[in-house]
Amino acid sequence: MSEAGKGILAIVAACTIWGLATLYYKALAVVPPLEVLAHRTVWTFVFFGILLAVQRRFGAVLSLLRGPLQRRVWLAAGIVAVNWGLFIWAIQTGHAVQASLGYYIFPLVTVVLGVLVLGERLTRGQGVAVGLAGMAVIVLTYGLGVAPWVALALAFSFAPYMLIKKQMAAGAAVSVTAEVLLLLPLAVLWLALAHGGLVAGGWFGADAFTTAMLPLSGLITGGPLILFSWGAQRVRLSTLGLVQYLNPTLQAVSAVMVFREAFTGWHMAAFALIWGALALYSLEGWRQERAARSAVTSDGTSGTVL
Repeated sequence: MSEAGKGILAIVAACTIWGLATLYYKALAVVPPLEVLAHRTVWTFVFFGILLAVQRRFGAVLSLLRGPLQRRVWLAAGIVAVNWGLFIWAIQTGHAVQASLGYYIFPLVTVVLGVLVLGERLTRGQGVAVGLAGMAVIVLTYGLGVAPWVALALAFSFAPYMLIKKQMAAGAAVSVTAEVLLLLPLAVLWLALAHGGLVAGGWFGADAFTTAMLPLSGLITGGPLILFSWGAQRVRLSTLGLVQYLNPTLQAVSAVMVFREAFTGWHMAAFALIWGALALYSLEGWRQERAARSAVTSDGTSGTVL
């Protein structure tokens, strides 16, 4: 199998795990969301800590926390805690459809942030795509009588998180380990309070199923991240952009087919607008990538783009 083929398989596997993670968090619905978040933080640190220790790269985490980017790491840690916590809460409380909508929207929110923060210019196709996404939110708000705030909160938290990560230029494993290391004291404190009876929870050790499931949060978080990072180095950007929509698609399917959440005509209209927006966005990305490759070829340079 070619390197590109291996890369695609790795990305598909990563997005499949992320998409089906809704089933995992729903299975832990008896555990309070903040306790699940605390366990996810602890076990993600354990997962990446062991990995980096074996690779003798843990020093890179400490260097990142002591270096000039430490403020961005703190900011990223705070944002990812909010994003993870809100996602867990959404799945456990019957808002999985909105969660999937949020992860459909976030690439378009990232485009807007690029314009506002980095001074990037929108192409015509990107502008239309962002407009369609805005229409989708308006349609859903009108139809349901309330704004899809869960979807918006997830999109508007994950998009700046990705923007910060792009500016950090640190490896995924190193940066995520640094973030959860900063969150670790709060996570441990919350678990201590839960098991001490001071807040609701304390489910670790309560029964065999829950005790076995909670540590898996580290593997479910870290495993697909490694697969995605490895695969992303071996495929074209346009391919990466298309395959990653498998994640929210599986979330939406799980929400409707497994959790039996409501999916009205208003939802269908909003999702149709979002899918149209993403089709335009992906087409625009493909055109830009093709133009960039043509420019490289015309300059007389050669290389292999997978």
